[in-house]
Amino acid sequence: MRQKIRILPEQLANQIAAGEVVERPASVVKELLENAIDAGASELLVEVEQGGRRLIRVTDNGCGMAKDDLFLALERHATSKITSSADLFALHTLGFRGEALPSIASVARLRLTSRPLEQELGWQLYAEGGTIRQAEATGAPAGTVVEVRDLFFNTPGRRKFLRSDETEFGHLADVVVRLALARPEIHLRLVNNGRTHLEAYRHLSLEERAAALLGRSLTADMLAVEADSGSGEMLTGLIGAPQLNRSSSSHLYAYINGRFVRDRVVQHAILEAYRTLLEKRRYPVAVLFLDLPPEMVDVNVHPTKHEVRFREQQKIHDFVMTAVRSRLLDGTATTVAAAQTLAEPPVMPVTAAVAPAETPLAGVQEALAAYGSRAHPAESPTWRMGGKGEALGWEQTPVPLPRMPEGWRVIGQYLNSYLVCQAGDDLLLIDQHAAHERIGFEKLRRQLQSAGIEKQRLLFPSVIECDHRQAAVVAEHLADFARLGFELEAFGGRSFTLTAMPQLLTGANAERLVLDMAEELAQIGRGASLDTALDQVLMRLACHAMIRANQPLARPEMEALLSELAAIDFGSHCPHGRPVVRRMGRGEVERFFHRG
Repeated sequence: MRQKIRILPEQLANQIAAGEVVERPASVVKELLENAIDAGASELLVEVEQGGRRLIRVTDNGCGMAKDDLFLALERHATSKITSSADLFALHTLGFRGEALPSIASVARLRLTSRPLEQELGWQLYAEGGTIRQAEATGAPAGTVVEVRDLFFNTPGRRKFLRSDETEFGHLADVVVRLALARPEIHLRLVNNGRTHLEAYRHLSLEERAAALLGRSLTADMLAVEADSGSGEMLTGLIGAPQLNRSSSSHLYAYINGRFVRDRVVQHAILEAYRTLLEKRRYPVAVLFLDLPPEMVDVNVHPTKHEVRFREQQKIHDFVMTAVRSRLLDGTATTVAAAQTLAEPPVMPVTAAVAPAETPLAGVQEALAAYGSRAHPAESPTWRMGGKGEALGWEQTPVPLPRMPEGWRVIGQYLNSYLVCQAGDDLLLIDQHAAHERIGFEKLRRQLQSAGIEKQRLLFPSVIECDHRQAAVVAEHLADFARLGFELEAFGGRSFTLTAMPQLLTGANAERLVLDMAEELAQIGRGASLDTALDQVLMRLACHAMIRANQPLARPEMEALLSELAAIDFGSHCPHGRPVVRRMGRGEVERFFHRG
């Protein structure tokens, strides 16, 4: 009988292992930096070209390796960090599997140069596809240099899955920032295509390092955390006040015993601490370090070591949640006020439509035009700021709006969130936020498909500071931002100047819009078609601009909202698919009350 089971060749086994460890250039940088930190380096230089696909070079001043160790370092499962199974539960290093270097060498051209401080000469190895081609003694400074060229040169299928140079560099810079946040005592420099992109000098505290890497404007609204469970667990770091939030969890930096993780237990505990303090689908900014006895956590559950397993999961969850929540409530007066305001919305009875209020609708300029006029909805004013060369001021231009459909009548507003209406013999309950979101989405999409989204130039341009990943996304998608009505120009470093934004969104938080769009593009850009990507971003924009729940509306505002809703397609659902209208026929109502 023919033998079916066979042992894989060593080179193929290394390439399979590389598939687990080396996903993209950022994975290579992560593994090499962790090795350098474990080697005791205090100076780290990362040089990349073409987003890392052409060159990654990591230079450190660590302990270095002698000749024999250099050869062993390219063997699978060769490591200096553990000697027995017991060591797996007493880890004090970032790496321990001994897979990184052989895995990287199997899919790249690798040159490894190293010299221990006590030796006069170093050694250099050159390998292609996992096979050592050259070895020689060489003069070198104390420490190690790992040079990785032509990543995935021998696995073209893997290379095809790499994104643009800007996107890959954004992921790579994000990895560098994560490691730099955890090690303020290390001087770290990142050079991209010959230009210094990031330089983090040695800092005495996490606050200084976070300000240097994330921006002082962001860290100004962060609170220091320090909590001790009394049984070996410590939580330290920085958390953002509730008003400092993002549209994704990309700014949640969580570390366990100095190792960056994407652990569901820790992340859920942090989000639970912010529950009722943030809007739906908003995420906090946090840099948190959880230290606990090594035997209480198993880091050997995933090749990239991003996932861990706790011995007492519930205890860790409750400790993190309580520590973060307590610090938020004991923080600044603003934080406490936010917690009280957002705790529970009051329950409001059904009210009849009231007389127009004195204060115009809060929100964007388009909302003022369509709903804040206090005039008949068929003729509302639109407001325009004088453009370049014109006197600054406001002028009214009548814009016809669709009239209420025949037979429709507004009855009132329930909970300041839902419109109660009559349409012929039917009773309608309409979600005002979902309805306005659909209207705004359709307007933006029509403008994008025709002459482009109408822009409003800003009287005072806004400077927007991004993190490294966001900056890479914005730089890559400047043309897409322009199509969407945002005129952005590079302002140096990770900053951009916003000189115009969509007219429909005038009055919205410009910085938050741009950063949220960057997060959206970073998330959906992976394999999504352009139309799908743009629709997702338009949904995000429409959500920013629209009337909110718990927002009182006067009768003309309700009528104008219904008029525009009736004039669009797919008015029964918001862009995210949530229902806009709940319709009850006369027969259904009468049957409920046992009539007819």
